[in-house]
Amino acid sequence: MKFTAQQIADILEGEVQGNPDQEVSKLSKIEEGEKGSLSFLSNPKYNSFLYATNASIVIVNKSFKPEKEINATLVIVEDAYQSFSKLLEFYNKVKNNKIGRETPHFISKSAKIGNDEYLGAFCYIGDNVVIGNNVKIYPHVYIGDNTVIGDNTTIFSGVKIYSETQIGKHCNIHAGSIIGADGFGFAPNDKGEFTAIPQIGSVIIEDYVDIGSASTIDRATLGATIIRKGVKLDNQIQIAHNVEIGKNTVIAAQTGVAGSSKIGDNCMIGGQVGIAGHIKIGNNVKILAQAGISKNIKENTIVNGTPAFKVQDFNKSYALFKSLPSIVLKINQLEKELKTQNKKQ
Repeated sequence: MKFTAQQIADILEGEVQGNPDQEVSKLSKIEEGEKGSLSFLSNPKYNSFLYATNASIVIVNKSFKPEKEINATLVIVEDAYQSFSKLLEFYNKVKNNKIGRETPHFISKSAKIGNDEYLGAFCYIGDNVVIGNNVKIYPHVYIGDNTVIGDNTTIFSGVKIYSETQIGKHCNIHAGSIIGADGFGFAPNDKGEFTAIPQIGSVIIEDYVDIGSASTIDRATLGATIIRKGVKLDNQIQIAHNVEIGKNTVIAAQTGVAGSSKIGDNCMIGGQVGIAGHIKIGNNVKILAQAGISKNIKENTIVNGTPAFKVQDFNKSYALFKSLPSIVLKINQLEKELKTQNKKQ
């Protein structure tokens, strides 16, 4: 995929300085620029690389004033960093804008599919599935019966979506994730054996949700497991049955949320956090990495540790913990001195 400097300038509402017909077909860091690549410069610390780079086109700020001759063609914009991000988004959209149906694939006769779809090879679409417009379904995706998928959603290779799942518009579900598998529900019988409790609920994923690769979201026992609008989940996250995650909450990798816990809006949860079942976490809560959550957390709170408590108290406790060896030595020394004094008396 090739773009000229003028095409890039048109996309970014910028101005070309140099050859408007200069072409690029790849992206690069400015310090690693190669012929035929596009880069950007926004941090003045990297100015020196601009004069030596082999990148063919470089996006720069309007405020940039060159001090030496520059070989690259420049695209001059108000904010190079934001413009490059915009260009990455555009490039990704063009790259992933596949349309058509590869073979082999299976589509139930009762399924309904909108316009401009992409169906990769070996995908399976079950009974009564409803798929919106401009949905991209990559190879080896399984979509179970009665599932609904909104417009402009992309489902990458190897995703498995069980029956009765609802997925909103503008969602991205990355490779290997599993949506709607049974929740972890078992009851012991009189023999001490565990019997599975049927999980007959569903999963609801609202609009603009991103789910990282190899993550799992379990169906509810009854009702629904709910991921609200704008939630961003990293890779390898476990969301158990009947969990609800509030809008615009972000969760980092390898976090596990046990059944029936409720997480509020605009929360930020670090990696490898463990959240026990039936916990309520308020809005705007921040949980630091590897924390263990065993009780409710009020809104606007920052917590750390296992079990987690307020980060200010955690930091004070940690400072004392680091001093523990020297404190023990002092206590032992005081005990010896007291024993010596008692013997003298």
